[in-house]
Amino acid sequence: MLICGITGYSGNLGRKFLQVANNFKFIKFKGDVRKKADLEKWLKNKKFDLIIHFAAIVPIAKVDKNYKKAVDVNVIGTKNIIEILKKKTSVKWFFFSSTSHVYPFSNKKLKETTNPSPITKYGKTKYLAEKLIQKELRNSKIKFCIGRIFSIIDNKNKFFFLNSLKNKINTTKKIIKLDNLNHTRDFLSTEQICRAILVLWNNKHQGIVNIGGGEKTSLKKIALLIAKKYKKKLVFTNNYKTQLVADIGKLKQYGFKIKKLNFFKYF
Repeated sequence: MLICGITGYSGNLGRKFLQVANNFKFIKFKGDVRKKADLEKWLKNKKFDLIIHFAAIVPIAKVDKNYKKAVDVNVIGTKNIIEILKKKTSVKWFFFSSTSHVYPFSNKKLKETTNPSPITKYGKTKYLAEKLIQKELRNSKIKFCIGRIFSIIDNKNKFFFLNSLKNKINTTKKIIKLDNLNHTRDFLSTEQICRAILVLWNNKHQGIVNIGGGEKTSLKKIALLIAKKYKKKLVFTNNYKTQLVADIGKLKQYGFKIKKLNFFKYF
């Protein structure tokens, strides 16, 4: 059985990955990625086949509130793992969960070759970590995969945008005013993301790859679906528009098939 080391196993993606990748024996990291001693203890005398690195401070609000801590966890924590991993010869593949937030907004589908220009502080921490991985592992025996994950439809975190949107609509008011929702995003479920990671592992993908649905979804559309469920009327203000949608040509080359999302069931 393949041995997989995993960080961030209790997070949204981590929990789902443990369910989906049932052919692995998992060795979970239960320490603090900022502490090298914790990582040394986790990796010592174990022959990992692959490492999945999910651990991070993710919600944008949390990163904005304590950017230094986010850098320590998302960037320095990743650096610590890489430095120790380079000493291990058994690891064949290292997966790093990055984000679409490393990209600039664009009216075109974003390719992996698009020049990064992080749109949030969270995106900046992930891009800094990406650069570290590419620098440190480029000439090593460990293949690395940087998965730039686009929007997640079923994120359970209370700070997640769609959860806060749902709570705002599900109030006692009959008419809800919503500002700044004229945006287009690219959604996948946690299960589809985890299955994409498995496809990338099976093909030992090396380098950066977009993990998204490749389809445009209006945030207004989602708000209207939620409003329909709770029988509320919405009034939209502010027509400023942005778009983040993935070109998933690389992912499709491996035969990965996107399942169309039923947005209504998530709300």
